Amino acid sequence: MCTIQGISPDMIANNLIPAYPTHPGEVLKDEIEYRKISQRSLASRMGISYKALNDILNARRPLTTATAMMFEAALDVPADSLMRMQLRYNMRKAADDKSFMERLNQIRKYAAVL
Repeated sequence: MCTIQGISPDMIANNLIPAYPTHPGEVLKDEIEYRKISQRSLASRMGISYKALNDILNARRPLTTATAMMFEAALDVPADSLMRMQLRYNMRKAADDKSFMERLNQIRKYAAVL
């Protein structure tokens, strides 16, 4: 968390939590639209099915290490940045799952008595 003397930490941009997590597919979709590359031609160039590519771009499928590296090869978008985005997306989705968070709280209670 960033701090600046005299400024509330809630008002510093680097400390803000987005209203919803961003799936890396959203960024990739914007990138290929900006470059005017069709999804079909990109899927063909990457050697994956159009459906798999479309599912990633529409956040219906997670980005894997292999697909991140393929996107890096095809679009020169750093694979490690895409994977960090996927990790943040996964963590945020898990944190938004109330039943999972309750389970974690139960585990923490158990760990506290050990």
